[in-house]
Amino acid sequence: MNRKPVGADIQERYARRTQTSRYHMLQPQVWQTIQERQRLLIRLLRSTWGLDVSQVRLLEVGCGTGGNLLEMLRLGLDPRHLAGIELIESRWQHARALLPESLRLTCADACEVPLGDGAWDVVMQFTVFSSLLDDHQQDRLARAMWEALRPGGVVLWYDLIVNNPQNRDVRAVPLSRVRELFPQGQIQSHRITLAPPLARWVCRIHPNLYHVLNALPWCRTHRLAWITKPPL
Repeated sequence: MNRKPVGADIQERYARRTQTSRYHMLQPQVWQTIQERQRLLIRLLRSTWGLDVSQVRLLEVGCGTGGNLLEMLRLGLDPRHLAGIELIESRWQHARALLPESLRLTCADACEVPLGDGAWDVVMQFTVFSSLLDDHQQDRLARAMWEALRPGGVVLWYDLIVNNPQNRDVRAVPLSRVRELFPQGQIQSHRITLAPPLARWVCRIHPNLYHVLNALPWCRTHRLAWITKPPL
């Protein structure tokens, strides 16, 4: 059976999307979502490496326009030890213009190019797997990420756990599926992120209401997982 490359489907779906201001950083629901995720990420990084993360080698799969890698630079990671791979050329160009030249960026399909076997302390993906609607595609990418990770390294995972009935271009990835994708991994799982429609609604009333609704776990639609590869 002939299958499309992993990237072909993603490019088609992104081409159907329209750009809106709903993801702009100055929107209160956006910056509160990001800050919530940052607080948890800082706690996980610090518990693993302490305050000195300058030697941590990190690869982001699906780095988009470079925002997540920029966050890592601000947390103290060295650009010479960071890399990103992005499928869509316009997004890769934006990231290339934003990030230091010493940070290696590749415009390619992560399943079609070498990621560096055992080269990375952290391999990161944010909302990539929910855009892969085919199990085989998810399996291939998870295998490539796992092989790129050194023993004792970590997959940093952030993705949807609730389906969006208004967007058929994405699908939720439950914890059971994460375990299937990384069967050898030791998983710390955290449910975060107030459902974006709810967040937009309450922030129109008052930004502080974000935290009120987000205190209810069933209102959260994403999972941040810290998936450790066993040491040799």
